[in-house]
Amino acid sequence: MKKEFKLTDPKKAPANQVDFVKYEISKYIARERRKPLKEKVDFWDFDCKIGKDQTSAIVIHLSEINKSIDKIVNESSEHFYIEILSKPGHRKPKN
Repeated sequence: MKKEFKLTDPKKAPANQVDFVKYEISKYIARERRKPLKEKVDFWDFDCKIGKDQTSAIVIHLSEINKSIDKIVNESSEHFYIEILSKPGHRKPKN
């Protein structure tokens, strides 16, 4: 997913629009995790970037998406760019 989301919508309250965006992102992640795993792959991992636009996007961990969205909302930005790319993940053996 490479997408720019608007945080303002004339038909929705700002808080509802933010919740809608977070829901759409979590729905995408859940859909990607349901895809069948390839051989020798333990799980689906994700590369994530977020920023006000594509050029200013910084790399974040998947668990930091909602915090980053809240931070952008607090900066009174009207839109933001997010990039979430799935990749095969491999668990490291415990020593």
